[in-house]
Amino acid sequence: MPRTARAAMGGVIYHVLNRGNGRMRIFRKPGDYLSFVELLITAKQHASMEVFGFSLMPNHWHLVVRPRGDNDLAAYLSWAANTHVKRYRAHYPQTSGHLYQGRYKSFPVQCSGYFMTLLRYIEANPLRAKLVKHAEDWPWSSLGCDKRLTAELLSPWPVNRPGNWRRLVNAPLATPERDQLAASLKRGRPFGEDTWIRAVIEKMGLEYTINPRGRPKKKENTE
Repeated sequence: MPRTARAAMGGVIYHVLNRGNGRMRIFRKPGDYLSFVELLITAKQHASMEVFGFSLMPNHWHLVVRPRGDNDLAAYLSWAANTHVKRYRAHYPQTSGHLYQGRYKSFPVQCSGYFMTLLRYIEANPLRAKLVKHAEDWPWSSLGCDKRLTAELLSPWPVNRPGNWRRLVNAPLATPERDQLAASLKRGRPFGEDTWIRAVIEKMGLEYTINPRGRPKKKENTE
């Protein structure tokens, strides 16, 4: 029997994301975005959580976080998402069906250059979507958000932030970095160096993220 993934471990950095059901808009106006950022701040009262970065897009969101305890990731995101759904339904009562496509997805991330690559990818989302001309112009990401809000929400980075960070975010990622990120998003695979990935997969029971999908082919009977 294949091993199942264990609960998210504390002390590990995670890339977390969720999308609207059927890619529906989950943020329709500035007040919706602001309310969600405030929810992320309030959710820190329900779990011990470090938030390093975020990007809220019209139909999905990304977070980079580090829970301190093994149950904190689930506690933090469950409270934030459930409260968001309740408030959304109260504000838009004509909406039917599920708001989110399902449970949030989370991927371990190595605390190194891979951490910064992920932050570059997340904070450049509005730029790639052509919502702004410069990534820092989007007010609903950790790069462009109001400083009062980010001061309440964000924790100091576990690595030194480059002085030319804005320029790096606005520059395209190199193809190898982009391809590895795409593989992480597609399979839920940890994002980091190969040796680190293998160690994390073994420790957290994430073998399914690297095993071939589908049933193995049956061997032909040649007797």
